Amino acid sequence: MPGCPYFNSKILLFGEYSIIQNAMGLAVPYDLFQGRLVFRPITQVSSKIIQSNREISAFASYLRNTFPHEGSALDFDFTSLDFDLSQGLFFESTIPQGFGVGSSGALTASLYYRYAKNKVRINGTAPSQEEILALKKDFALMESHFHGSSSGFDPLICYLNKPLLIRSKHAIEARDIPHFSGDKGALFLLNTGRPRRTEPLVNLFLEKCQNKDFDSLCREKLVACNDNCIQAFLENDIDALFENVSALSRFQYEHFKPMIPSLFQDLWAKGLRDEDYFLKLCGAGGGGFILGFTRNFEKVKPIFNTHQVRVVYTC
Repeated sequence: MPGCPYFNSKILLFGEYSIIQNAMGLAVPYDLFQGRLVFRPITQVSSKIIQSNREISAFASYLRNTFPHEGSALDFDFTSLDFDLSQGLFFESTIPQGFGVGSSGALTASLYYRYAKNKVRINGTAPSQEEILALKKDFALMESHFHGSSSGFDPLICYLNKPLLIRSKHAIEARDIPHFSGDKGALFLLNTGRPRRTEPLVNLFLEKCQNKDFDSLCREKLVACNDNCIQAFLENDIDALFENVSALSRFQYEHFKPMIPSLFQDLWAKGLRDEDYFLKLCGAGGGGFILGFTRNFEKVKPIFNTHQVRVVYTC
């Protein structure tokens, strides 16, 4: 479709669940997976294209019933959107659904870019804090169609295509990722091969937080581990990063077992035992991708030879 760009997927490096406890978060766009709005000639119509068109139609109906919304100036050109849907509009995407890398976020960003009125435009410069918070609010309303509720972070990252440091719900800033001088270590994605749904896992966490002891444990230890990881990562302090990632990995193994697929729990425990690598949740967990950290990727590569692994950063 002329004028409609690809939108990248995203990775939440740090902040899963702890963001709910007012911890920091760090998310980055990831260009291995992308999606965009396109048309296809009628001769190339497939069941996948038809399904995508129907999903966008349902999304459009939700947007029509939601916007304009009190406290938001956002509205949409529904005349153009309806016409394009009638002409076979669909979302062409390589972003796996249910893997926590922003499939609904990229679609939300695409519809905002193409059909939103009074939008915050992408102009290559860092958006202001006011623009970021306004975008987050509108994206949260939009993406709630897919998850029942949404923070708005995923489409925000997909739309801005910039790493974002989330200091709090009301303080978000675009940040550059440091260049790591090492070449043996790596931050990598481990594919569990199974999709998952975010909402039930988040609800489980919130339910567990009704227990005061668990809630206090998360607020004291999980938040500290998470924020220390982000600080070390942004300061390019590799020793501090691995020390805190080790603590975060152990905390998640001990207290977030339901979020770790059973087939990967032994692999997770091996990393903690041998300290050659450490695994942590990537988003809500339960499937999708797992994040790994190692000081020597070549050394641990044989351990994952039956799994799909992709390096995100070298360090």
